[in-house]
Amino acid sequence: MSPPNITDVVDPAVPAPKKARTDGPGDAGKTALNAALAAATKAKPPVPQEVRRLDYKPLAYHVTKVSLDFHLFERRTVVESVLTVEKNPAAHGEDGNDEDGLHLDGDERVVSLLALSVDGCDALAPEADYVLTPGKLLIKAATLLRGAANSGGAIIVRSKVEIVPEDNLQLSGLYRSGPMYCSQCEAEGFRRITYYPDRPDNMATFERVRIEADAKSFPVMLSNGNLIEEGDCEGERHFKVWSDPFPKPSYLFALVAGDLGCLEDTFTTMSGRKVQLRFFSEHNNVGKLNYALESLKRAMKWDEATFGLEYDLDLFNVVAVESFNMGAMENKSLNVFNTSCVLCDPVTSSDANYFRVEAIIGHEYFHNWTGNRVTCQDWFQLTLKEGLTVFRDQQFSGQINNCAAVGRIQNVLTVRGPQFKEDAGPMSHPIRPDAYVAMDNFYTSTVYRKGAEVIRMYDTLLGTEGFRKGMDLYFKRHDGAAVTCDDFLAAMADANDVDLSQFARWYSTSGTPTVTYSSTFDADKGMFQLALTQKSRSDEPLLIPVSVGLLDKATGEEVVPTKVLQLKESTQTFDFPGLKGAVVPSILRNFSAPVKLSPASGTVDESELAFLASRDTDGFNRWDAAQKLYEAAIFKVMSGEAFEQTLSLVLETFGQTLKDEGISDDSIRAYALMLPGESTLAESVTGAVDPPAIRKARKHVKAAIARKYQTELLAAYNKLTAAIDAAGDTFKVDGVSVGRRRLRNVYLGYLCSIAASGDEEKEAAALASQHFNDAKGMSDKLAAFNLLASMSGEGESAREAAIQKFYDDANGDPLVLDKWFSVQAGASLPDVLDRVVKLTEHTLFSLKTPNRCRALVLSFTMNQAAFHAEDGKGYKFLGDVLEKLDSINSKVAARTTAGSLIGWKKYDKKRAELMKAQLERLKGMPNVSNELFEIVTKGLK
Repeated sequence: MSPPNITDVVDPAVPAPKKARTDGPGDAGKTALNAALAAATKAKPPVPQEVRRLDYKPLAYHVTKVSLDFHLFERRTVVESVLTVEKNPAAHGEDGNDEDGLHLDGDERVVSLLALSVDGCDALAPEADYVLTPGKLLIKAATLLRGAANSGGAIIVRSKVEIVPEDNLQLSGLYRSGPMYCSQCEAEGFRRITYYPDRPDNMATFERVRIEADAKSFPVMLSNGNLIEEGDCEGERHFKVWSDPFPKPSYLFALVAGDLGCLEDTFTTMSGRKVQLRFFSEHNNVGKLNYALESLKRAMKWDEATFGLEYDLDLFNVVAVESFNMGAMENKSLNVFNTSCVLCDPVTSSDANYFRVEAIIGHEYFHNWTGNRVTCQDWFQLTLKEGLTVFRDQQFSGQINNCAAVGRIQNVLTVRGPQFKEDAGPMSHPIRPDAYVAMDNFYTSTVYRKGAEVIRMYDTLLGTEGFRKGMDLYFKRHDGAAVTCDDFLAAMADANDVDLSQFARWYSTSGTPTVTYSSTFDADKGMFQLALTQKSRSDEPLLIPVSVGLLDKATGEEVVPTKVLQLKESTQTFDFPGLKGAVVPSILRNFSAPVKLSPASGTVDESELAFLASRDTDGFNRWDAAQKLYEAAIFKVMSGEAFEQTLSLVLETFGQTLKDEGISDDSIRAYALMLPGESTLAESVTGAVDPPAIRKARKHVKAAIARKYQTELLAAYNKLTAAIDAAGDTFKVDGVSVGRRRLRNVYLGYLCSIAASGDEEKEAAALASQHFNDAKGMSDKLAAFNLLASMSGEGESAREAAIQKFYDDANGDPLVLDKWFSVQAGASLPDVLDRVVKLTEHTLFSLKTPNRCRALVLSFTMNQAAFHAEDGKGYKFLGDVLEKLDSINSKVAARTTAGSLIGWKKYDKKRAELMKAQLERLKGMPNVSNELFEIVTKGLK
């Protein structure tokens, strides 16, 4: 499953309005068996309970086969299930303990249990045969065994439940998204559909899933696997039956029903299987599905070539859904995508959107093996599928687009930003957590992004060939099973005959490790020595791969190519003999481990950073050195230190990068010229973070660079403009075209930062407006809009004109309108909070639509200088929103809070107290959700 994007989001339709109920088959109006429990739970919700990893026990009885029958009616959906149950060999042998029984999960607040039976038993008696408790249904072992004895040995459990998808604003389970029904079951949504062992280690074959609905309103009805039967029913209704031959946990179940358009194609696998590919969306969006479909074919081919993994069914369906909590979901053969992660065209989508669509299409497809065929024993092992699959989609994106260096920079920015921030806060946890209250709170940057970095370290340590050997053994041992992170590590170790027991500590260590370095050079012996020291929250040293290269200090030539040093002790010294002269070390190349690197002296050698920023042969480290140099200048401006010498190095480095003809990739040049973002800078601050001061200092340095190179920047901008015009109007998403747009937009940003006088404000507004109006695609339009949205003074009229034109041009398109909300929420204006509050009253804004909520509210919280204004009004605004949002969609509420309020310890006393006050307020709300309660409680510690 892919997490939601926080800036490019969509406007899902509000669930259908309430109508008179149309009763389905039987039992209409019948008192549910769990009615009393439901009333009690709603009146007094159970106290949140912590689940611990070490308490894991396999089920005594598990479900092996499933048959489901869905009857979809307006405001009443009836679900009938037939479960084949067996003793679980993992829990007990033939003579094991049978006193427990079959444990089923079910949310009585939304699932009405109408009927329950066991074949071979008379009517079941509450307490004697089954016990209902909050969220649980236990059918006793004696009842199961009695039924088996009376019915030929098989244990068959039948149930009938009623749910109301139209009321499901949590978007977990089965819900209504505008004109369609859609399901989302990861992590614990299936229990909101029916009673079932809703945990990943119960892998069952869903042999038969029958869906029945009105034929006119829901001509398309999909589920996992292959379509095996279809036909008409009475009352202008119809049915379809699906069967999935592969065992799966309940979180991979999916159902979609609606009036949808379709784009079709085929793909032939390496063994000759012809797979039908079908992408579904609302009819008006079918024209935006082509890029996603082509991306899927590229992903299928890449996985065959890279890992020898091919698709295993004859049909692969993808559905675009506007109401979706996450980015996408890898349900077996029926992937469900947030529309922002699958729809693309030049008018609505930026280059970042295109690349994100390709990456997430790849991510969800790759889950077919790393997540579906081999899944997790329990949710504590989530990184087993997500970290591994993120690594796979990163490799795919970098290789398929020939942009590995750019991709690596983008990936590291997400680690050093959100993930390092998470590591430093109260929600810090290892990639394999030890406990949780609400599992949905652990779909985190740590599990996904740091988890991917841990997988990348396997690849770094074992090499590409060794990693492939480990993957092959992993699938050979565990195909069709639910396993653990330890099983993956064992496969990697055994396939390569290496001891990875020390490396295993990464799975249980929270926080960001630090590595400090110092060096000496003996000119007489030609010996360079590099001392590395590690520090982490682990009681014992980690195994940290540190990739190092050496550059001749006089010539800049690489005299020692990249070498992977294995840092295994608290402190180690590594020798590099045979050198002819002094060298400059390039350490942690390609970000070979998710650590913070700093000199042991505590003082960065700025001249070495400038040297590396212009000479390093490792693209990532060259970019990183420039970032550190820019950062040093910004922090000196903040502190009031003399920074002329640092600024001189910054200007020299910037100028060299601007003019370096050896840089052939415009994207690499663009990233090398960009200053660190405000959030990245905030993570590097020692002491109290002052976001307004960071913004002011960053603007100062950017304007100084722009003034120094204004003539060169304008010339380079015009040259790229001419090249783009000469290329014609055909929109392309290739490396050259994307690089040109990216670099030109960077130049535009610098040129528009020169705005100290009224005349300069006019010039900046005119240039940005021309860029905006002449844009041939969303990337250029969005870049200019971001700049215009923050203009004031003489640029105010241009700002307001751009806001209105962007809105008008959107013509109601949700993908574009979300950008419109998001850009305004992120503007650098003194009254931005007032503007955001006004936007919450806009007719197209609703807290019931997760992506629109993220577009405005979460984007504002990321506008650090505004959100962290000293008066605390930003914090109160968020508290007001979350108080309403938690009762609508607690998952979105919790995620919106996590990175916004709980980091109060990093701020000054006044801000900290104001942030804490909002956390206390949220904690004290009556009926606060488990998701929000867990985060605010930890945030207050």
